[in-house]
Parts: sequence; C-alpha cells; structure tokens
Amino acid sequence: MRSPVQTPAAVAQVGPQAIARARALAAGVVRETPVLSAGTLSERAGARILLKAENLQGTGSFKLRGALAKLAGLGERSERGVVCGSAGNHAQAVAYAARARGVACEVFMPEAAPIAKADAVQALGATLHLSGRSVDDAVAQAQERARQQGMCFIHPFDDPDVVCGQGGVGLELLEQVPDLARVVVPVGGGGLISGIAVAVRSRRPEVEVVGVQVQACAPVAASLRAGHPVAVDTARTIADGIAVKRPGELTLELMGRWVTDVVTVDEDQVAEAMVLLLERSKLVVEGAGAVGVAALLAERLPPPPREGVTVLVLSGGNVGAGMLAEVARRHETQARRRLVLRVRIPDLPGRLAALLAAIGAAGANLLDVQHIREGLDLHIQETAVQLVLETRGPDHAAAVRAAIEAAGYHEATEIR
Repeated sequence: MRSPVQTPAAVAQVGPQAIARARALAAGVVRETPVLSAGTLSERAGARILLKAENLQGTGSFKLRGALAKLAGLGERSERGVVCGSAGNHAQAVAYAARARGVACEVFMPEAAPIAKADAVQALGATLHLSGRSVDDAVAQAQERARQQGMCFIHPFDDPDVVCGQGGVGLELLEQVPDLARVVVPVGGGGLISGIAVAVRSRRPEVEVVGVQVQACAPVAASLRAGHPVAVDTARTIADGIAVKRPGELTLELMGRWVTDVVTVDEDQVAEAMVLLLERSKLVVEGAGAVGVAALLAERLPPPPREGVTVLVLSGGNVGAGMLAEVARRHETQARRRLVLRVRIPDLPGRLAALLAAIGAAGANLLDVQHIREGLDLHIQETAVQLVLETRGPDHAAAVRAAIEAAGYHEATEIR
C-alpha cells in the first residue's frame, strides 16, 4: 500500500495551528472524551495512571476526528462521493461523516472484518465491499475504486488532514491533564500517535509519547530503523484495528520526529488488558484500544517519569459480543475461576450423582457436564465425563480437585 501523499509538503501541513483548526471544524460532532482514573493500574505501575476514553467517542473510536477533518478539507471536491478502506473503525467514521455531510460513501473492508463493524458501516448508509485478506488490501481496492469512479479517497492514516483531526486528542489532553508527563498510544498506521505527538510536544516537548504495537503486526520499529516504510507479514490478531502491514510515508516521518519510543505486546497480554478494563474500569475496549494497558501490565514500557501523570489512550471500543465473551471465558480459565476437568468413573448407576455431590459439597458451581465415550482408552465398564466448574480462584480450584479425589475419583485431569 503506497502512500498517496508527497511527504515534505504533507509534513509541513501538520502543525499545532492546523490541528487546532481541525478541532474547531469538528466541534459539535466530535465529543470531548473523558480522562478517567485507573486505581488498579496506578498501583501496579507505582505511578499515577489515567485513561483517555476514546472508546466513548462517536462511532466508538478516535477515527471520527480524522474523518470529519478530511471531509471539511475536501469541501466541494467530495460531491461525487468518498471511498475508504479499513478494518472497521475508519470505515464507520467515514460513513458517519459522509452521512452528516450528505455525501455518498463506499467502504472496503477485509473479508474477515468483525461482523459488528461491518454491520455498523451498513447501518450508517455506506455501500460495503468485503474483499481481500488485510487492511492493506482493502485500502488498495478503495484507491482503485476512487480512480475508476472519480470519487475522493480518504486514507485511514497517511493524510495531513486526517492526522490533524486525530491531533485533537492531544489538545484535549493538554487541557485535561495539566501535569501530563507521558502519553501511551496504540499504533497501526501511525495517524493517531502522529497527531497526538505533534499536538502535545509542540507545546510541551518534555512530555513523552510512546507507541504500542501488537507483535503479530509490528512494522514501525523496523521502518524507523530503515528510514522508510517496511512491510511485514501480518498474523491473525485480536487487535485487528492496528493490524497494518506498513506505516505511511507521512506518519513515519512524523513518528521519527516526534515519538519517543515504540514497544510491542503479545496476544495474551492484550486479552488480559481487555478483561481488566472490563472488570475494574467497567469499560468495553477492543484489542487495538487496549494495547497501551497491555504494555503497562506486561512492563513493556520504559520506567515512568518521576513526576507527572501517564495517560493511556483507549483508542476504540468496537468489539463484538462474541469476541468479548471468548476473551472473558479464556481469562476465567487461566485465572482458574473456570475449571475444566475430565474424570473417569465406573459406568454404574449413581456414580455420576456421587461425583456431582462431592463437587457441590466443595462449593463449586457446575456449568456444564458431558459424557465422553469415544477417543479415550476406557475400560468396557468405565466412562468419562468432562465438567466445567465455576470456582473462586486457584486455591478453591485446588480444594475442589482434592475433594473429588477424596471421594474416590482419582482419574481427574484438568483441561486448559
């Protein structure tokens, strides 16, 4: 995916005054998202941590800021319609902005795009095309569609108007957090972190701006070392919103000038961050939006500044109910609040009832039970059952297993 911008000229268009203009143009549509306290994260980090809740932005992510800025910049040139390629958040934002401006909109998304995001795009009145395996494929097809139909292509990140729009997050942080010392930002193509970094460090150069990518798709560090965008293979990731194979020409230049550091996190760390935000902060945050929290929990960030506040930007909250349930279920299993056991029992009347009675006496809650007669080396007079139990944590799970063995069921295997 090659950038459509001319880098030197585009870089000159991204500055504090342009960011302030973009913010003013979006007033009344873009909401000022709250900065929320995070006691659990502060305790773990040994520093004051706040959360910038862009997951509560209109369309569920920061992307609305850049889309509105670009539509305003296009003016009458958008009369034949606009087109974009996206994993979902940019698509929703462009569709929303186009509807607000009365402009036709077409959206290209990868075939495996989350259903919730695809449905949201159609609900906003855009024409949806599901095609290609990645965000880069979707962007390339959108660019071709724009050439064929004379429509205006809106790049998801490598565009000065879009970057300036995203920079509104940085201006809000300067106003909301007077003792701001560090901002931690999810990084896909680099539009959000570029806008924030320029907005914040133009006025307060001492503030650190740290980017976070997911290991399954992390081209920025190599691109910065090379001095030009470097493409990487992308693996399947729950952080689909930042699964961009290569940063943009413009955003890479801006990141090289303004961003302090870039770190990576893995899938398990992202999943745990999503659950912690749900349990402790009561916030629904998608994988891409949770990578900053994941980096803090996994101690991937540099040591915190001695004074001042660290803000973690939660860039989006567009996660399907199925994905959220799967992440929560997985967490419960890893925390051993959900115990899965396979138990061999004599195939005789009353033996399953006796097993369940022992489990009940130990205080565990039975969620599911299945007979298993195939695929195991069972005696002719033996069967097996797989049990899913709810416990109070690791100690209680161990006590439940001990109670099962004390009742005479010694062939109990934990499934993880």
